[in-house]
Amino acid sequence: MTGSISKKTNYLLAGNNPGSKLEKANKLSIEVITESKLTGLISGN
Repeated sequence: MTGSISKKTNYLLAGNNPGSKLEKANKLSIEVITESKLTGLISGN
């Protein structure tokens, strides 16, 4: 876990209002995981 996004970041777990971190993740082509996607991964769906 880290407080900033860089090219070494593998995933961004994004909640409500992710702000500039989401923008930077998109620019760096980092996979963004939403709360609903995370729930699906945990439950196996």
